[in-house]
Amino acid sequence: MTEAAARDGYIHRAEPGAPGGPLLFVFHGTGADETQFLGLGRDLLPEATVVAPRGDVSEHGAARYFRRTAEGVYDMDDLARATAKMAAFVAGRREAHAGAAVLGLGYSNGANILASVLFSHPGLFDAAVLMHPLIPFTPADAGSLAGTAVLVTAGRRDPICPPDLTESLVSTLRRRGAGADIFWHDGGHEIRQGEIVAAHAFLAGRHARSRRRT
Repeated sequence: MTEAAARDGYIHRAEPGAPGGPLLFVFHGTGADETQFLGLGRDLLPEATVVAPRGDVSEHGAARYFRRTAEGVYDMDDLARATAKMAAFVAGRREAHAGAAVLGLGYSNGANILASVLFSHPGLFDAAVLMHPLIPFTPADAGSLAGTAVLVTAGRRDPICPPDLTESLVSTLRRRGAGADIFWHDGGHEIRQGEIVAAHAFLAGRHARSRRRT
């Protein structure tokens, strides 16, 4: 069963998972909505409760999670607003699913808001998949990311997310203590099947580890 709601300021959909299953948040790209990765989330982790919030910013009718002034030029004040709001949204659901592993997957603008939450609220997510993120600034150091696992996926010919910025993001994650790996494909900004396979293996592995701990 799915449901749509505008609780906490976000229109979102949620699909309940198995008792004791993980909590998986999925974040869409610019111009999509909360349905973009809802089915993928279920396919990747069938036991998970999947939560998909819709971005609350409209860019000429295209939904996003925060404002920008040009391609790759972010409104940093609005990013701070959106990051705090999304962190509160995630924290509320984490509290309601006490003991569950909290995982995230985002693409493009969705990966950017997820990355911003990771850096600003260490420990909120146990693991995250960032698909084609673009972080053209040095994130503030809000604490250690030790114990957080991150998979970054990217295209070597991505015209939106240059490979050097992708590598810089991974280096920053590692310096902050995260276990960060990267999966490359030879294309551009599109999601390819190899990324889906890598994301499945990564998330399933994190879920298996969390079950062994309990």
